Amino acid sequence: MEPTDAEGRRGVGEAASTQRYHQPVEVIEQFLGKVDPQRLSFGDVPASMSYLDALAPGNCAAKCGLNLALLDGAARSVRQPVYDVLRLGFREEHHVTSFSLGIDTPEMIRRKTLEAADYPVLKLKIGSATDPENLAALRDAAAEKPVRVDANEAWTDKETALRNLEWLARDGRIQFVEQPMPATTPPADLAWLKQRSPLTLCADESYHAAADIAAVSAGFHMVNVKLVKTGGITGAVEALQAAREAGLKTMIGCMIETSVGITAAAHLAELADHLDLDGNLLITNDPYRGVSAAQGVLSFATAPEPFGLRVKER
Repeated sequence: MEPTDAEGRRGVGEAASTQRYHQPVEVIEQFLGKVDPQRLSFGDVPASMSYLDALAPGNCAAKCGLNLALLDGAARSVRQPVYDVLRLGFREEHHVTSFSLGIDTPEMIRRKTLEAADYPVLKLKIGSATDPENLAALRDAAAEKPVRVDANEAWTDKETALRNLEWLARDGRIQFVEQPMPATTPPADLAWLKQRSPLTLCADESYHAAADIAAVSAGFHMVNVKLVKTGGITGAVEALQAAREAGLKTMIGCMIETSVGITAAAHLAELADHLDLDGNLLITNDPYRGVSAAQGVLSFATAPEPFGLRVKER
């Protein structure tokens, strides 16, 4: 999306649809249809977001797209990249993203692992009957690489979750495990698991915004912040800072997105201990160019735009 503000300036944003968070394309379009462009201003992003929040609660995907566009336009107007407008900076040759392997057959996991040889950190999605075989296939192709595991709410009770965490810990090179149990799990069960887990636990579906920090602190060691959950960069900064103030580690993640959404998230890299910004690497029809990820290292050095989000149509 490329909304125009009252002064006729434009910004680029992305609203990634997702069924998991009840944000299909239809919901996004319905919300955008309510928006009066004249109420949006690159000169006052907070007021613009307050207006959007007053239109309807939720709608985090649509608000994300508009927030990105507003910040893109605001940063362009002062001729600075977003990470400088936010006073975060960005260190080149420092920030590494993982590369994700979805649930598949062991043969395909091995093949995909070999194809991802340039990426120093892998992320394996689990939650199927072939999880042990899939991890073994990954290790057959990449014996020493650090691996992050995403359980995607797969284990429905704490005892099963603990058994699986103990199995994963025997690998010796698992960095952490995302969302081992459903977001609807009772807090006492999450706290029970955290106390006994041999591996670091990361909240994903359980952590949407800064307001959730008290609820997740007892059950997790870290959080996964995604722009589509927080309603954009503004909410993501708040969610990352709240987690850090609570003593939790932080990761910035993504959905399947184009280089607009991934580049926007990369502007916040200095607030994260880990990055999982590979959504644009998993598609073949990305219409934009932005932050690069050669050998898994994020870089703005070759980004096409000097200001704003620094993205451009191919």
